[in-house]
Amino acid sequence: MFNPQRPIRILVIGGGPGGQAAATTAARFGADVILVEDQIVGGAAHLWDCIPSKAMVSSSMRMRAIRNAEELGISDPGPVAVDMSLLSARASRIADTLAASMTDMLDSQGVEIVRGRARFTSTTSVAVNTNGGEVEIQFDRAVIATGSRPRVPDWAPIDGERVITTREAYHLPELPERLIIIGSGVTGVEMVHIFSSLGSNVTLLVSRHHVLPHRDPEVAMVLEEDFLKRGVGLLKGSRATNIERDGDIVKVSTEDGRKVEGSHVLLAVGSLPNSENLGLDQIGVDVDHGFIQVDEYQRTSVPHIYGAGDVTGQMLLSSVATAQGTKIARHILGHDVTPIDYRKVSQGIFTEPEIASVGLEEVDAAAEGRKVRITKVPLGPNARALIQGDTGGFVKLVSDPATRVVLGGTVVGHHASELIGSIAVATNARLSVDVLVETLMVHPSLTESIAEAAE
Repeated sequence: MFNPQRPIRILVIGGGPGGQAAATTAARFGADVILVEDQIVGGAAHLWDCIPSKAMVSSSMRMRAIRNAEELGISDPGPVAVDMSLLSARASRIADTLAASMTDMLDSQGVEIVRGRARFTSTTSVAVNTNGGEVEIQFDRAVIATGSRPRVPDWAPIDGERVITTREAYHLPELPERLIIIGSGVTGVEMVHIFSSLGSNVTLLVSRHHVLPHRDPEVAMVLEEDFLKRGVGLLKGSRATNIERDGDIVKVSTEDGRKVEGSHVLLAVGSLPNSENLGLDQIGVDVDHGFIQVDEYQRTSVPHIYGAGDVTGQMLLSSVATAQGTKIARHILGHDVTPIDYRKVSQGIFTEPEIASVGLEEVDAAAEGRKVRITKVPLGPNARALIQGDTGGFVKLVSDPATRVVLGGTVVGHHASELIGSIAVATNARLSVDVLVETLMVHPSLTESIAEAAE
């Protein structure tokens, strides 16, 4: 364990989940920690991404529940209006609350927060451009956790009003009447769910054969069926090539010659790492297409400088960034650290139905030619699903046919992001399916379907 004559000085650049975790963990073990952040602590996850989007998801789910209230025996409550300014204010309020809480935590651990932008001037120093001028900071170890931003193609004239990215989506003055969404990955389908639930007429451009092109096709099929029931237009095989705005009308042209008109266009076509203007080339930190290259312990090509979170391109998830930041701090201070097994990371998609997965998926096993046991149980007959009126979806378990060890699973349905926890524990602990079978679940509950799938 690291025990120098003076506390080791650790510089953390970026106050998002990865940076915050690295800073608090290192400070708790006695390191001298300085965190540089030019916006709010919490980073893009709190300002524009994870937290605002899930706040909007929560509101949109309630809106849809009100519209479907008669199915549960509740008489029609009358027209329900969406106030985008109130939704935006709520999302901002949640982000501010979380940022204040994180700042208090950093302060309580003795982390010094410097507001500004850092640039490496050597392998042991940075210059920070602050409101009060440039400040030089020396360090022993550094953690780069600068996050990512939405990718914007050259043909997309983002104006923040009618042509937007997800960062502007949560702060629109009014609900889009006819929204065109470009991009059918995780972010794109979540945007479809949010705005179609709130009342927008949504068209989704799908460049591949189905939404969520890198996931289980069976999962994509369930989601597409829900979108079609909502009246969402799915234009498959349509790759956008141009966007034009004419007053309050936007027109999207596609590679196959189609033209789509709407009131707004939202781009959800991936992310770019925030690695430029850091001086990485001057100190020899390797990058690939902007993403900082790291080893299993998150070390860059300059061993005493680490990378965490989206800027490394290793699963762009807040939970992953947090785990990376924690492990970096422990590694710096000499603790034994087990590298992250990215295949055992739980992932969630907050649509309706929700989608969650962990470990080996059926499509991956097939691609690898691996023999596995697949068991699938629909949620339709589940008593709790019937009571709640949410009977769509299924639980799928993947296990080893010889050892019966749980290798992974997928849940599609109400509260899938919560249900996947049991499968994640079983996957990470290498439990047998028999353990799930013998576990007595609450009745009635959706978790009963996990035990049923294990039989």
